[in-house]
Amino acid sequence: MTIIKNKETMKNSFLAIALLAVLALSCKQADPYGYVVKDNQIVYNTPPRPADQQSMLGFAAEPIENVRVGLIGLGDRGTGAVYRFPYQDYATVVALCDLYPERVENAQKILEELGAPRAKYEYSGEEGYKQLCERDDIDLVYLAVPWQLHTPIAVYAMEHGKHVAIEVPAATSIKECWDLVNTSERTRKHCMMLENCCYDFFELTCLNMVQKGVFGEIVHAEGAYCHNLDPYWDVYQGDWRMIYNREHHGDVYPTHGIGPVCQDLNIHRGDKMDVLVSMDTDAFSGQEAADKRYGKGAYKYANGDNTTTIIRTRKGKTILVEHCVVNPRPYNRMYQLTGTKGFANKYPNEGLALGGKHLENVAYDDLDAETYMSDAERDAVMEAYKHPILKDLEEKARKVGGHGGMDFIMDYRLFYCLHFGLPLDQDVYDAAEWSSLVELTEMSINHGSMPVVMPDFTRGEWDKMDGLTLAMAE
Repeated sequence: MTIIKNKETMKNSFLAIALLAVLALSCKQADPYGYVVKDNQIVYNTPPRPADQQSMLGFAAEPIENVRVGLIGLGDRGTGAVYRFPYQDYATVVALCDLYPERVENAQKILEELGAPRAKYEYSGEEGYKQLCERDDIDLVYLAVPWQLHTPIAVYAMEHGKHVAIEVPAATSIKECWDLVNTSERTRKHCMMLENCCYDFFELTCLNMVQKGVFGEIVHAEGAYCHNLDPYWDVYQGDWRMIYNREHHGDVYPTHGIGPVCQDLNIHRGDKMDVLVSMDTDAFSGQEAADKRYGKGAYKYANGDNTTTIIRTRKGKTILVEHCVVNPRPYNRMYQLTGTKGFANKYPNEGLALGGKHLENVAYDDLDAETYMSDAERDAVMEAYKHPILKDLEEKARKVGGHGGMDFIMDYRLFYCLHFGLPLDQDVYDAAEWSSLVELTEMSINHGSMPVVMPDFTRGEWDKMDGLTLAMAE
């Protein structure tokens, strides 16, 4: 045994021990959802599943006869939902909540005008959402609040026994993505992101065609959100959306572009997104917009005018996603599929180019995948392969509306699956994977467009399911 013989030596020893303790503590408290840079790649952690959690793959909750909905957030998107809900067969709005009480009363009047009963409960103020979530007579919390509030409120709702549906993106950081996954797994409550673009008519029909092999093997897909928001910045309460864009690089709004093509590629249902690389332009129009809004030089606008991201999947497919919200250009929510037997494209024009020889209920002798079909031929193919969901709902969806009807179909499918006790079309892993691009693209750009190895939110179970199924009651 070594004997410390003087005070100075003892002092140094104590300092060394204290330093080791601090280092040990810091290692112990390292971010389990963080990343390391290894071999010129940013590698995100995939932490093991805690013992008290179970996978939500294919999860179906007990059937709910009439889904009692608590709607939080009554701005533009929330008010749109209020207009749609009275047309739903399996749900009733029982509670309304917003920061401002006058918005709650406006929503009540909309329900009355549409012949629906007023919501039984009203909440407002900064803590109103907690009071709503704490009720024991609400089945689903439907969130239409600013992005930064999505995950905190969703987690609170699930912890109080509620299923959750969240506007897009569901989360803005990898930690928030894991918070949603872990809370859903622990509480056994659904957490669905309200990605409405998956329910647009062209996308749904193409999904059906993909699943029937019309395009062969899908090898590349593209998606985008290109929408000049200059006329709309003022509608975001508290300027929250402009603030987020001016402070962050990356694709801050990726899910409209990535969601539908991930369904076509069976992401976490047989394949997974592995690596992404992202880059952006300088903020030309973005800086101009910030200068106009806040005064010249008041803020350096971070988000590039155009952000482009390329992703490679485990099974050798690629996905390209774009984001542009500050340049004057035609609206473009690109949806494009390239397969071994054909091609589909949406925006600026809907088109099909097919080289297959056998199509259901459609006969063509001279299919040439190097040219688009005529509009009449395209329409005939789309009618022949119309998704079964559309056959039942398209007419009503167009009448009720909500981005042309896709919002109505999205809500219908959510309530239908809850009513019959079926797995939802989108699960918590979809919400996490698609939303994860918010942080991952920014991280790539901030590191000189370095490749990012994406986390696996299913924790190794991405190939346990054989393709996407939109469940139907027998």
